Amino acid sequence: MEYHPCIREHPRSPPKSQPMTPFLNTTRIYVDADACPVKDEIYRVAARHGLPVSVVAGNFIRVPQDPMIERVAAGAGMDAADDWIAERAGRGDIVITSDIPLASRCVKAGAEVIAPNGKPFTEQSIGMTLAVRNLMTDLRSSGEVTGGPKSFAPRDRSAFLSALDQTIRRIQRQRAEQPAQKQS
Repeated sequence: MEYHPCIREHPRSPPKSQPMTPFLNTTRIYVDADACPVKDEIYRVAARHGLPVSVVAGNFIRVPQDPMIERVAAGAGMDAADDWIAERAGRGDIVITSDIPLASRCVKAGAEVIAPNGKPFTEQSIGMTLAVRNLMTDLRSSGEVTGGPKSFAPRDRSAFLSALDQTIRRIQRQRAEQPAQKQS
């Protein structure tokens, strides 16, 4: 298959204007892939649960040859990958990102959002997380703070795997309970 920017390589992908999850009627994992250190772990967990994965990057990124893994080159624009994910992620989906503004957009859309270190972004925490991020950006630009986030450690990988598995199981339980609640 020839590579073209903004061409989805998954044969069942819906048109751009439609969210992906309702089309497949399943949870989809969206990966903000440009600097994601846990892509291999995501592929393994998704395969174990039979979930589709959309790996979204600004440009070409290598992904395993698997019909459940979709590679998306969103384009070279400043936030092209973020916009692509935010337009599609919704209730019942999982987004993996360390990008706090993207996490905020996806949480507001109803998606479950997890950072690569396993930290969940929730409706309760995203406001403060965004405020701290903006404060640190301002402090760094004024020269007050010169360091960035701490480096990724093996315990972060373990925490991520646990958080992803728990999130998938929670969504599956919620979906299993929905039909029972509608019949009552």
